[in-house]
Parts: sequence; structure tokens; C-alpha cells
Amino acid sequence: MTSVAIIGSEQSGRTSLASHLGKKEDESDITKFEYSKGGRILTAIDANGYPESVKPLITALSLSDIALICVPPEGLNATVGECIISLDIMKYQHGIFVLTKSDTTYPYAIEELKEQIKKVTAGTNLENWDCISTSTTSFEGMNELRDMIFELGDIVFKEKKSLDDKPPRVVIDQVFNVTGIGCVALGSVSQGTIHSKDKMYLYPLEKPLEIRSIQMHDEDTKSAGAGSRVGLALKHVQTKEIDRGFIISNNELVSTDFTLNCTLTQLTDGFIVGDVLHLFTGLQSTPVRVENITSNGNNIEHAKPGYEYLVEFSGTKGIAYNSSDRFIIANLNNDKQRFIGYGFVNA
Repeated sequence: MTSVAIIGSEQSGRTSLASHLGKKEDESDITKFEYSKGGRILTAIDANGYPESVKPLITALSLSDIALICVPPEGLNATVGECIISLDIMKYQHGIFVLTKSDTTYPYAIEELKEQIKKVTAGTNLENWDCISTSTTSFEGMNELRDMIFELGDIVFKEKKSLDDKPPRVVIDQVFNVTGIGCVALGSVSQGTIHSKDKMYLYPLEKPLEIRSIQMHDEDTKSAGAGSRVGLALKHVQTKEIDRGFIISNNELVSTDFTLNCTLTQLTDGFIVGDVLHLFTGLQSTPVRVENITSNGNNIEHAKPGYEYLVEFSGTKGIAYNSSDRFIIANLNNDKQRFIGYGFVNA
């Protein structure tokens, strides 16, 4: 299965694109569309709650391995800029710039827009991403776009298979009750291989559970490797105990407070001691207060753009993580550009 996040401004044509890539399945702050042909399955996730909130953007990107950035003929704007910054600080590997509504503009304007994108993304993780012109009215580029997505999906599949031997980890994004079965969680195996009857833990609750059974594409299976989309019947936990972003694993750490080695983007105002910011890791998020900022061993008051700092954050919500997880730092009160940078837990 190949999953793509479709992001961009509200008038970028992203929702129309998503609806032409698949059939609508469910809707909340994100909307999923599914397409199946010849044994290939494509899930398109429209971050429809963005840009009003950054959480749907982070959610859509965390649930996918490929990003489609929709850019309309009007060109780049602040929202597209924020999408580019978020993808860069997440070190997102795979994506395509989709130049939408191509039937409403001219070929030379499309070429100019491609040059603008190349300049803006120079030096970022996105500088080598392809661009393609599409129209959901004339259907220009739609088949080619699907082909490009599936080609990237094959690359992602190979990358995921290399994670099969790591300790198993499942990130949950939906949960519900099924009559006669009980608690069922939907999620993705981010690494390792899980098996039915495995005894593991639910984090951040640190509660023991058992995987009663596993389904993939509505069929029972005994095991599932990295990259698999799974439905898990769980024993010893209840639906009401589980939130989006909870992790099934044996090796998570849990904390409310974090000391992170942080790298700030150039396009931020930075922050000061006492500021309330937001941390995102995977599908989890929490507000935190900046307690201390250290630069070269010295305590300072202001973290400035483009530099690295050791920052102590305090919060009240338990977050599950491991030492390799990337934390995204955001200031939700900044109207211009909400993403500040990223950090890793200080070893």
C-alpha cells in the first residue's frame, strides 16, 4: 500500500486532487481517499484542517511516506512556504510538487513557477523533488501522477523492508469496538515485525496487552512487517484508553519533560525562556514551557533563528518516544510561520 499526504493552501486544488486520486473513506481533521487497481492500493490523505491548524498537516505527513505539495497557478504563498519548512525540518524524503489547475494558465507561466520552486527549495530536503502539471478538469497529468506516486511507493517499500528486523513498533491512528471482538486498533507498523499472540505494551500508558489477531486489507494474517497497514484486535485494553498516536511496543520511553538538542530554522523569530510552545513527535503532541536555553555551555534567554541550542522543556502530558525520534517544535501563536525547528532527546 502507498500512502500520500496532500497538502497546500485551501484554494490550491488539493481536495479536488485527492478526490480524483481515490474514493472518500472517512473524514475528520484529515480526509482519506482510497484507490485500488491491479493489486496496487493508494491512500491519499487530505490535510483538510490545515492551514487553520498545523496538527492535521503533521498528522497527514506522519501517516504517509510521500507528500504532494499542491501549488496553484497564482504561485507560491505563505502557506506553501510553511509546508516547505515543515517538510524540511521533518527531513521528509519523498515528494512531488503538483502544479494544479494547469488548464487555467499558460505553459510559460508553469515553467516560471517551476523555476520559482527550484529557487525556494535550493538547499532544502526538497530541492530534487519533481514537479508535474495537473488538471482535475481536463485530467492532464493525472495518470502520470499516479505512476510517479507508485514508483516512489516502490522505493519506500524497499526502505521499509530494511526495518523488519528492528524491535517492533506500531503507531495507532484509529480505535473502535467491534461486537464479539472488542477493542480494535488501526495503525501502521513503523518498524519490526509483529505476530498474533505477541505480548507487548501500550504507550504512553505503559500498559501490557496482547495482540489477539491481525488483519491486513481485511484478511487475517499471522504477522506483519514494517510498512504494513494493520488492524489489530487487542486484549487487556479498552477503546476509551487509547488516543491517536499511542504506540504498541516493548521499548518506549515516557516523559512529560524533555531536554532536546534543538536546531532552529532560519525563518523563525526564535523563542525565549518562559515561552509556551508545542512539541510534535509522530502523531503525538503536547504544549510545553521553555525552562532553560543553553548555548556553548552558557545559559541564555533568547534562542535565535539558524542556531543550535540545548533546551529544557516542561509539560504535563506523557509522551512516548525512543532516542531516535525527531521532535518538531512549533509556536502556534505565530500567524506568519509556526514551525520553529526540530530537536532530539539529549543522550
